[in-house]
Amino acid sequence: MFLLDTNHCSYALVGNTQILDILANLGDESIATCTIVKGELIDMAARSQQRQANLALVQRFLLGLYIYLIDETTAAIYGNLKATVFDRYAPKDKAQRRRTNMRQLGIGENDLWIAVVAIQHQLTLVTADRDFQRIQAVQPFDLESWILTSPS
Repeated sequence: MFLLDTNHCSYALVGNTQILDILANLGDESIATCTIVKGELIDMAARSQQRQANLALVQRFLLGLYIYLIDETTAAIYGNLKATVFDRYAPKDKAQRRRTNMRQLGIGENDLWIAVVAIQHQLTLVTADRDFQRIQAVQPFDLESWILTSPS
């Protein structure tokens, strides 16, 4: 089963044929996303020039996907993984470490949550974001991109 990250959902929403062809061949039962991605998509649509139309488009798109929720198990995995990421990438000096956040380590907080959902449910995360590779180096999980070339 595949967990779509925000960028791949966005590519589908704007009609990227690479993504749409793969989604059409997989069928709905193999494709999911999570509440974090849902929130990011709604945020992007709500801040767009065509707010109402884009919010409706996002809602229609999400109707066809299973959406994994965040629960107590997700939170526990997140906390442990975040600590491990900090151990791996943060400065060793305590004073510097206290001033360090995830973005400074090259990993977005939301991306860490999304990776945790993939890990928890043993899903293949489909993304074009490289910060997931940094997470994967700490905690192995399946990761792939359906974008064959850089979108223009």
